[in-house]
Amino acid sequence: MPAIPLIFHSLTNRRSISNAFTFHLVRTLSTSSSLPLEVNLSHPIYMVWGSNTSVGKTLVSTGLASSILSPSLNSSPNQTKFLYLKPVQTGFPQDSDSRFVYRKLCEIFLRRKSPVSLLASNHILKASIPAVKEVFGALTEAEELEVNGDGLRDVCWYEERRLRGGEIENEVFELVCKTIYGWKEAISPHIAAEREGGVVKDAILRESLQRCLGDGDSGRKEGIWTVIETAGGVASPGPSGTLQCDLYRPFRLPAILVGDGRLGGISGTISAYESLKIRGYDVVAVILEDHGLLNEVSLLSYLRNRVHVLVLPPVPQDPSNNLMEWFDESHKVFNSLQEIMLSAHSERIRRLHDMAKKAGDIFWWPFTQHKLVPKEIVTVIDSRCGENFAVHKVHKNKESDLIVQQFDACASWWTQGPDATLQIELARDMGYATARFGHVMFPENVYEPALQCAELLLEGVGRGWASRTFFSDNGSTAIEIALKMAFRKFSFDHGILVDSFKGNLVEGCIEFKVLALNGSYHGDTLGAMEAQAPSSYTGFLQQPWYSGRGLFLDPPTVFICDGVWTLALPQALQSDKLKPEDTKFSSCDKLFYGRRDSSDLAETYSAYISKQLFLYSEPKESAHIAALIIEPVVQGAAGMHLIDPLFQRMLVKECRSRKVPVIFDEVFTGFWRLGAESATELLGCLPDIACYGKLMTGGIVPLAATLATDAVFNAFKGDSKLMALLHGHSYSAHAMGCTAAAKAIQWFKDPQTNQNIIPKGRRLRELWDDELVRHISSHSAVRRVVALGTLCAIELRAEGCDAGYASLYASSLVQKLREDGVHMRPLGNVIYLMCGPCTSPQICTQLLRKVYHRIKEFSEASASQSHQIQAS
Repeated sequence: MPAIPLIFHSLTNRRSISNAFTFHLVRTLSTSSSLPLEVNLSHPIYMVWGSNTSVGKTLVSTGLASSILSPSLNSSPNQTKFLYLKPVQTGFPQDSDSRFVYRKLCEIFLRRKSPVSLLASNHILKASIPAVKEVFGALTEAEELEVNGDGLRDVCWYEERRLRGGEIENEVFELVCKTIYGWKEAISPHIAAEREGGVVKDAILRESLQRCLGDGDSGRKEGIWTVIETAGGVASPGPSGTLQCDLYRPFRLPAILVGDGRLGGISGTISAYESLKIRGYDVVAVILEDHGLLNEVSLLSYLRNRVHVLVLPPVPQDPSNNLMEWFDESHKVFNSLQEIMLSAHSERIRRLHDMAKKAGDIFWWPFTQHKLVPKEIVTVIDSRCGENFAVHKVHKNKESDLIVQQFDACASWWTQGPDATLQIELARDMGYATARFGHVMFPENVYEPALQCAELLLEGVGRGWASRTFFSDNGSTAIEIALKMAFRKFSFDHGILVDSFKGNLVEGCIEFKVLALNGSYHGDTLGAMEAQAPSSYTGFLQQPWYSGRGLFLDPPTVFICDGVWTLALPQALQSDKLKPEDTKFSSCDKLFYGRRDSSDLAETYSAYISKQLFLYSEPKESAHIAALIIEPVVQGAAGMHLIDPLFQRMLVKECRSRKVPVIFDEVFTGFWRLGAESATELLGCLPDIACYGKLMTGGIVPLAATLATDAVFNAFKGDSKLMALLHGHSYSAHAMGCTAAAKAIQWFKDPQTNQNIIPKGRRLRELWDDELVRHISSHSAVRRVVALGTLCAIELRAEGCDAGYASLYASSLVQKLREDGVHMRPLGNVIYLMCGPCTSPQICTQLLRKVYHRIKEFSEASASQSHQIQAS
């Protein structure tokens, strides 16, 4: 088989590389714009991991390439391309893995006399100055200065061979090998990068890898393979020090794990496998070299046949052996590996394509009218990494399958807060709790996770008022518990005694009701619904039993309109005596000033509340307002309304004077959601009882807690068990939930782990760009904006059926934003962005800009449609 002469660009002719090629590489890797993560699933892309260093990852990559690029004479092969990527290479250029793959593949191709031709190339894209000198020799002073901001130099070096095939003409297979980053010293990448002045940030490395992955997309759906080989072991550090299993996690590419067949290799291989699995990787196969110890038997037993385990023959130890016989002997194993990988890839694609239809056929989604959800708009979520979903999309024009990134802008129903690092920490700690405790019943028992979580709650959101923690499983049941506590405390304080010896009945007819606000929402269980005002959630279609056991007041709300914080009063509170400073505020902070408590508006609020309580209770001696329940500061489900903090303080004050227990529903507002650990810090007053959930565990697992004062707890003390709080759940204080909550609570409040915390003020720094927020609030299509803490809500200007919870007005806008990588779920004509306590302000600004762009586009389209209707 004749070989076309080698084309080799090296030290002697590095300056003669074609201008077009040089420009291509520089342009590809020097672009500073950030790329959204996108992976093309139209062909197999796998990541090769090692259970340790020196276990044969590069041999596996080479053997796999030889299998894929070795067609049979009896077959009709499609044109095949194999892309081998080595993102991180130390010991370069002497230990270049990409060059090994390139050279060995050429040798194997010549040895096997392939019927097709092969075009093979090897590239090095960037390297540290010491590594570049190893390649090119001495550099001029000007050349040494030609480095990027990361201290690395664009190398633009490659070698290429064209090997002619035999029987099949006009068929050329292609091998492309690339080293993306190289360092000279053969040591751990993070040390080499630091010593050689070439530390690469994780985001930059991932972006470079993504651009190189794009080189494998030639528009064909078949005949393309991509293999990415990591450096060292699964948990070896990358150039920045981040473990590689975490560094590459946003891609979540399926894994081939090269195990260790040596003494001690069983332990190392299992540890590597567990490290990948706990991070959400799919391990398709384990392959290892046979050292005569039968490690594969133990691995098969441990893996319970869930993962294929393949065994390679022993590798010759003679340095002069060119391994050709070994590759021949291993060929069947690599053919099997290729079939396993192709089958797993095909099954993944099939499953992703089927999921949307199957979901529509068998799910009953909450808060969803199924007739309005065609299969085409179902979001198929492959995974999440921190705040981002990895979503499956089908590109119709190119007929390609993609995994694209979407920011979870509704915080997965207001529960999510972890970044990618905390997500892994939570997974690890929850696995530990599961292995240590499993499930433990809670009554009269104590175990570390529950105790630690309770202590952190009382020291954090309950600081200064709470002394007891009652655990449950979700926010709605936490509210049910709070109501029971409040009603007992009211009975205790007002002499309404329970005669436990007469069937737990009270003589006479006593009716307890709550004081609450219109627009309130406290959950979907029947008791919680009774404590909220009539709404879309409580109508006859949803809750035929609903009677609304409460006095529900219209609250004053505050929002940004035309760039100014503005107070809107309900009809009952409007007055000619109000001054401009009572209704307009230069900043959000002005709303929470305690000096407002002595204003005329405060007196107006108090008088109104007192009058309403008097009118309600006067004709009903048997009916009692036995609890105040409010969502402090912001009502979520009602449309993200910011209630005037002064009004809520006056509510608490009036109820305190009447010995009416105060419940704060902080299921949404707690744990930094509004910029402080608890909304009580913003409101400036304390409850008797408060409920927490959602973000408490970082949204990883269900758990809720109802905190109470000693005075509330003491109302349940007595000699009979019937005096106790007879309420509980099988999963009360379960170990996994409490472990996750303890980790999340500590993580969010620690300035070392949450860069957004301002330690002195115990607040989050401003996440939303104030100027941009005010600009949005001034747009003609926007009625109001609320920006506080991790929340930025925007109500679109709409009328009639286009307004309110049932409105579909924002549907098209939301779909456009999802195309932009922003996953939203509106509340009628209210769209909102919700990030986590750790989200950077830069990301928040990017989200706001996308929303503003789409609002302008949406407004123009609506105006055009309106003109067309009028013209017709």
